[in-house]
Amino acid sequence: MTPFEYVSVLISIILGLGITQIVTGIADVIQNWKITRPYLPHALWVVFVFFLHLQEWWVLYDMRTVTTWKLPLFLFTILYPIGLFIMARLLFPVAANQPIVFKEFYYANYPKLFVGAVVLIALSFLDNVVVSGYAIKDQPVHLILVVVLAFLIYKKPRQQWVHLALAGTLLVFLIASMVVRDWVIEA
Repeated sequence: MTPFEYVSVLISIILGLGITQIVTGIADVIQNWKITRPYLPHALWVVFVFFLHLQEWWVLYDMRTVTTWKLPLFLFTILYPIGLFIMARLLFPVAANQPIVFKEFYYANYPKLFVGAVVLIALSFLDNVVVSGYAIKDQPVHLILVVVLAFLIYKKPRQQWVHLALAGTLLVFLIASMVVRDWVIEA
């Protein structure tokens, strides 16, 4: 077993747990459809966080070239999947089989999602600079997202269009980045 294979097992388990949270939450919504009221901004966040999990798992393969793993690199690398798991867990209420109005749930919890997103963006920025060697000046999107999310955390807007615009934009940018990068796994 290579060091990468050893390390990637635990990271994959954590990502799998996050995906499980999302898929279970969706299944709970479907099972309780008659007493559940979905909300579009919330649904967009669910799809966004799901795709973030898939993207992280896919991008993890780029680290296969790391031949020596030290504990600090491993601990840093595992922070992002842990953050994703927490985000996935925050997307759905704990109690099932009760009426859920996702509009109320979303507005009660979106600041936590936004803070989680800021943490993930910061981790991604650090990973890009420290591990992958990208220049700071080549990452304006990270800075813009942090500023926008921090502003929204501070202002606490309740207009649906603001939340739709943010979640929709994040999702479009994520999917566009996945298409543009044209990720291919090579041996």
